Amino acid sequence: MTSTKVGADVRLTSLSHGGGCGCKIAPGVLADLLRESMPPQHAALLVGRETSDDAAVFRLDDTRAIVATTDFFMPIVDDPYDFGRIAATNALSDVYAMGGVPLFALAIVGMPIKVLPPETIREILRGGEAVCTAAGIPIAGGHSIDSVEPIYGLAAIGLVDPRRMKRNSDARPGDVLVLGKPLGVGIHSAAFKKDALDAAAYREMVEVTTRLNDVGPALAALDGVHALTDVTGFGLLGHLVEVCRGSGVRATVRMRDVPLMSATMALARGGHVTGASQRNARSFDGEVGFGAGVDAVARAVLFDPQTSGGLLVACAPEAAADVLRTFHAASFAGAAAIGEFAAGSGVAVD
Repeated sequence: MTSTKVGADVRLTSLSHGGGCGCKIAPGVLADLLRESMPPQHAALLVGRETSDDAAVFRLDDTRAIVATTDFFMPIVDDPYDFGRIAATNALSDVYAMGGVPLFALAIVGMPIKVLPPETIREILRGGEAVCTAAGIPIAGGHSIDSVEPIYGLAAIGLVDPRRMKRNSDARPGDVLVLGKPLGVGIHSAAFKKDALDAAAYREMVEVTTRLNDVGPALAALDGVHALTDVTGFGLLGHLVEVCRGSGVRATVRMRDVPLMSATMALARGGHVTGASQRNARSFDGEVGFGAGVDAVARAVLFDPQTSGGLLVACAPEAAADVLRTFHAASFAGAAAIGEFAAGSGVAVD
């Protein structure tokens, strides 16, 4: 297991009650909290919160729209530099998932100042800066507070051509479903907190979670790509349900084709399943059906909360090969077609 201690034998992950996108409020609870909230009304607002999309999009003119998003969470690793990298990569993903290109970011920083030494906090910030540098953008400012748990993330601002913007709600019957990154981040992070993750599995988790989804604009430019989103805290099935709800379609997922990190199934069968996975399953109960061959462990993997997960693409069948080539050319070697959409509602897994 790989573990970097901070302070006087204090692990970053020991300071948080959850980690990564597993910290998100359960989807059912969130829906209840927002039930009486008025939806935003503005002629230039192309994407608000109506379909639980990845970012807000505000039209400037016929060829330009602003993409705005914010994302932050508590540590899923103990190495402060890796924590900063993972959090920043995750935050920028929402811009890419709209088909946009990031312009700049603002840092969101909450740290237990009396617990963490300054050099640890600096390393977290340095990790976030490194990712933004790789994305070609500056961190132009931000806001910080003294908090009980360590929190880091970004508010990211991007730009997209409204004609190429991709919502999560435009999938069509007959479309192919493609996933860009392997699943298993929540399961790996749960094992990590219990000192049950070996060095190779840790490295794979960090590699997956720090890989920018910067292929998003190239995918959005392809003819036949209809919808884009990224897989984060609600797991593959939770975010796919949101696609189906918004698009008015039904999805079928082939479990055998879903890409997984190398140790995911073994860790899940060993009991390293997150509470967030169970909350996700309860929240989307009634909208997901499973074939007889999909056991409880596979179901937990499909609902596993992903931090900085992969892009999920709905595209016409004739565009599927181009989508996969675009992923593979951008070094997303594990990208795979995992299912299809049809008329109807909900999600079926076989």
